[in-house]
Amino acid sequence: MRCFVAIAIPDHLRDALVSVQSRLPLGRPVARENLHLTLAFLDEQPEDRLEELHVELDRIRAAAFTLSLSGLGCFGGDKPRLIFADASPSPELEDLHRKVLGAARRAGITIARRRFHPHVTLARMRPGTGDAARIAAAISGLGDRPFPVMHVRSMSLFRSDLRPDGPIYDELADYDLI
Repeated sequence: MRCFVAIAIPDHLRDALVSVQSRLPLGRPVARENLHLTLAFLDEQPEDRLEELHVELDRIRAAAFTLSLSGLGCFGGDKPRLIFADASPSPELEDLHRKVLGAARRAGITIARRRFHPHVTLARMRPGTGDAARIAAAISGLGDRPFPVMHVRSMSLFRSDLRPDGPIYDELADYDLI
């Protein structure tokens, strides 16, 4: 089962993000219901490993916190592959990310080593279709306005089913922060 651990985006912030998506000149927008901030991508995992992860995630003790998004960016350099809303630096978010990685390790899940760049993906580009200059010009004007603050009170384990018309995410479990 293809899974990830993420923070769900509350409706008031989804509304603001969807408004920005509607003004993007390129890319396929992420469905409103799929907007999230990934803490760890787990890739394909067997059910027994996910059951172990569930136990480990349930043991995490982390404080609830406030998080804000601070502008737009894109990954891929000269060949952009996605446009995102950037998360402001947050020690609490970094701590939660580290705890999720530790839970995954204890459950026997190996996660690819990447620098954690917390963000909410807004749109994806098909390979070779992203125009870096056009995207940079568009996001420079859109990212200046502030996004509503979100109160992070939980994280979730999601399953991702890839479909030709876009992925479908199902929440498997929710874990409250304290």
